[in-house]
Amino acid sequence: MTSWKEKLASETPADLAREIDIFETQISLRRQNKIEEKLFAETRLRRGVYGQRYDNGERHDGTATRQIAFPSGDLTKGPLTLWDAPGMQRIKIPFGKVSAKQLEVLAECAEEYSDAILHVTTRQDIQLHFVHIDDTPDMMRRLAAVGVTTREACGNSVRNITACPYAGVCNDESFDVGPYAHAATYFLLGHDDTQDFGRKFKIAFSGCADHPCGLTSFHDIGCIARVRGLNGEKKRGFELYVGGGLGSVPHAAKLLDEFVPEEELLPTMQAVARIFARLGERENRARARLKFVIKKIGIEEFTRLVRAEREKLRSDPRWTAYLSNLDVVAEQPLKPPAPLREVGSPAFEAWRKTNVRPQAQAGYAVATVTLPLGDLTSDQARAVADIARELTGDTLRTTVEQNLAFRWVSEADLPALFQRLQKIGLAEPGASTITDVTSCPGTDTCKLGISSSRGLAGELRRRLQVVQDDMPKAAKALHIKASGCFNACGQHHAADLGFLGVSRNVNGRRVPHFQVVVGGQWTHNA
Repeated sequence: MTSWKEKLASETPADLAREIDIFETQISLRRQNKIEEKLFAETRLRRGVYGQRYDNGERHDGTATRQIAFPSGDLTKGPLTLWDAPGMQRIKIPFGKVSAKQLEVLAECAEEYSDAILHVTTRQDIQLHFVHIDDTPDMMRRLAAVGVTTREACGNSVRNITACPYAGVCNDESFDVGPYAHAATYFLLGHDDTQDFGRKFKIAFSGCADHPCGLTSFHDIGCIARVRGLNGEKKRGFELYVGGGLGSVPHAAKLLDEFVPEEELLPTMQAVARIFARLGERENRARARLKFVIKKIGIEEFTRLVRAEREKLRSDPRWTAYLSNLDVVAEQPLKPPAPLREVGSPAFEAWRKTNVRPQAQAGYAVATVTLPLGDLTSDQARAVADIARELTGDTLRTTVEQNLAFRWVSEADLPALFQRLQKIGLAEPGASTITDVTSCPGTDTCKLGISSSRGLAGELRRRLQVVQDDMPKAAKALHIKASGCFNACGQHHAADLGFLGVSRNVNGRRVPHFQVVVGGQWTHNA
């Protein structure tokens, strides 16, 4: 029988193929106890392979609750779960851009190696759960063959770079930040200066300062597109922020530079990474993010160090090479523009009101698919890929609100799109409203989870949908986000209503609770 390695040899980029081969060898060595667990944990995390939590060793597979077969015996729950128990695989989707073919391969992998569910995260990634580590090399090869990597999706590295899902089609943006997010992704991926961090490092791009699409205010580096007049010409650049973060000690990012010219974007990021690698905490992981470096030395001193480091950097042609190919992520509409000429059913009009927004390009719209809890099944993912091929082409984007967006929908095709989504159970209205609740995985699968954030989010969603028609407009526009612990993966700080998983002592037992926070700002990049 032909292996995936043999079958996909000609389609897999050489650097990724070698990386996967090395990982496969490391798995074999770990199984022989020839690699220490601490060392192996870091190498698997850098390839997106996480350990996972199990409650009672059971999992509902969509039909019934079944016992999970564990390869390592009876350790089935929490931090003591053995290293090769089925875990979570995080898959990088840079700035959320995913093609129909990539989505199909993700669906196949979810079905064959996981529980047939694709989970969209608040970082525009895709996660699969209950994946056995022995299956990860073949899964990585199948993904690499269609241009998808899991490298540095986790670990002390530059995580998936996020960006506004409307970049390139937004009415308010300064310019399309997509090519810049793409350039930063592949410049920093595997870069020597990003391999020695004490903790993770997150970057986000936004085309404007007013809207929440990029969420640049709580990232290690936040880039907001700006245009300046220079010698009678318009010059592109970025308003650059550094040191943002959520977690147990949230920090708003601080301004590093009001205007970084586009040709200085990558070397400035490289300089920031080098300073973080040099000064970041090593012993105490809770204090190892960039925000603590800046708190300790101050933004003025940090800015001075970054500028001095930039001057010392050896010139790299990659800093500017991408500027000659800013069409690298350009999309071409599949259908000609055409206005919507009919009033649809009440269900269609309700969906259009909350899930459709006009593009900057006349006759086209962006349609958001509301994904309850960020989940879609393998069958739904295949159907979405088919719809894209028929109506929009490769214009899909995942969003930080755990949804999926079709871009370049000819307005005349909106009824057909809605009908197709209805058939696969993905035509719920309410995108970016109070019923569109964001949640991290919480105690469903996360070892760090304290409270069931997904359980809470699902119940809130169900109850709010019953009463949403009776709500005032202002209430409908509120955002709700839930995190299962203080790490804030659900981004609860930036919500109107945020829920944070904590535990309390009740009658001598530790019992999960939620703290409620109110008044977080979602607009102006959070």
